[in-house]
Amino acid sequence: MAPLFRGAFETGLQPDEWNWREGRDPPELTRQICNAWKADLTLARILLADWVGRACARLMGWPGARLYQDNLIWKPPGAKALGFHQDDSYIDWIEPSRMVTCWIALDDTSAEGGTMGLARGSHRWPAAPPIGQFHAPEDPTAELRDAAREIGVEPEVVPVVVPAGGGSFHAGGTWHGSEGNRGSRPRRSLVAHCLSSEARFNGKRPGPIYGRYVLFGDDRMDESFFPILWTEDGRRSGFLEAYLSGG
Repeated sequence: MAPLFRGAFETGLQPDEWNWREGRDPPELTRQICNAWKADLTLARILLADWVGRACARLMGWPGARLYQDNLIWKPPGAKALGFHQDDSYIDWIEPSRMVTCWIALDDTSAEGGTMGLARGSHRWPAAPPIGQFHAPEDPTAELRDAAREIGVEPEVVPVVVPAGGGSFHAGGTWHGSEGNRGSRPRRSLVAHCLSSEARFNGKRPGPIYGRYVLFGDDRMDESFFPILWTEDGRRSGFLEAYLSGG
């Protein structure tokens, strides 16, 4: 992961989002890159694996799954929190606007080390708007507590504590985030956010990054940018085999 945050991209393509750059940004911030699959083939072979799509599709009852976005998260010792939020809040321009996430730990995780936390039962709560501050908020659970108060419950955050190579899945309505890293080791993870293989644009205007992938007069999500990982009838996007082999 370290070379990517220095700007060393194997394929020559820059990721869609590059939120922390070595030599530019404060070291106490959590480091994030989005859509590293376009920049690095080693990571792409994990993030675009058929088993990721199969698991996500079957958990959600979909006929298949496509990758919407990946994340690299690197939280060194002392790094600050990531705000608690619902993933589905950020994709109201897609139909169906539901997501499922495969989260893979690259280091042994602990609550002290700022592992991801999930709010128990929150996948059943109403949808909330995007949070005010995602990176390094002073109070990472403020909006979570507001959402819980609205429905009269007390939020219970469960840390995802797994060994390196372990992970979790969560539905896009689940409130999740992470506290700062108070431990002595880094906390790194790979994240694949998947949509239904049948997902389409719904006519709403997406943001400036993903809006560049909307086709004029066409609601299809082009597989070059949102590849299909797996379907029940055995289909994957046609370019994946050659791309992942370095061809």
